[in-house]
Amino acid sequence: MSDTGTKPPASQRMRWAKGALTLLFLIVIPVLLYLQLRNTDWQEVSSALRGYPPWVLLLGVGIALLSYLNYSCYDLLGRHYTGHKLPVRQVIPLVFVCYAFNLNLNALVGGVALRYRLYTRLGLDIPTITRIFSLSIITNWLGYLWLGGSVFALGMVRLPEGWNIGNSGLRLIGVAMLLVALGYLLACAFSPRRRWHIRGHSIELPHWRLALVQAAVGAFNWSLMASLIWLLLPEDVFYPTVLGILMISSIAGAIAHIPAGLGVLETIFLTLLQGQVAQSALVAALIGYRAIYFLLPLSIAVAVYLVLEKRAKAMRQANA
Repeated sequence: MSDTGTKPPASQRMRWAKGALTLLFLIVIPVLLYLQLRNTDWQEVSSALRGYPPWVLLLGVGIALLSYLNYSCYDLLGRHYTGHKLPVRQVIPLVFVCYAFNLNLNALVGGVALRYRLYTRLGLDIPTITRIFSLSIITNWLGYLWLGGSVFALGMVRLPEGWNIGNSGLRLIGVAMLLVALGYLLACAFSPRRRWHIRGHSIELPHWRLALVQAAVGAFNWSLMASLIWLLLPEDVFYPTVLGILMISSIAGAIAHIPAGLGVLETIFLTLLQGQVAQSALVAALIGYRAIYFLLPLSIAVAVYLVLEKRAKAMRQANA
């Protein structure tokens, strides 16, 4: 009997839906960005880029470096959490490479594939790498929930009229984000069950003190990213507003699955800061942010990755 009427499995339908959503964003984002930029005076943008004082650019590079070092602490927390013995001097460059590739390509390349490859070559087993990776993801988004939830709940970001969610809706989302983050902390502090087994991997709740450090380190990294954009913008822009817009653009970029969130960040900043900042100054700031936080670290990460690949065997033998 024919089985042609059978529905595809749920996982396959989900893949189709995600693919369709990504395709939709790939069409919509460039159109919206074109509509935002069609009247831009690119000579003014060029002039704004050339007008940055050297100290601003050096400070921006310093903020980016501090952010990458702070992100490396995610895996240092994972080192404490799992108890593995890889030296800190090996973990930090490894995470630097993964973060740079993650930002510029996608999470599967930088966050997953490179992490597993490099950690494996240094001698860690797959379950340990999985626990490090899981803790890193939780640290990143826990910081996002605490910081973004506070900014949204306090009404520091004003949405344009006509956005369906509205400012009250954004505040409610902020409160919900804070409740989720608080729920994680309470679970780490009071949950009687500490360990779960999922597909052969053991997941264990960290101590509540480690959860607090996760929240602080994760939130600090998001605040540094916003600080770099704020530094490149004109002086009269309110920092919490920049932070809130970065939070919105980041989650939109994650949903869109566009490498580096290219176009998503720019579209949302141009939309939400329209009328508050001259468009040429805003475009220049976003170009500067891309160059300092994305492209410059990537160029360094490529060289560091080649060194890690070349020396991995020797480092693994030394660790053994």
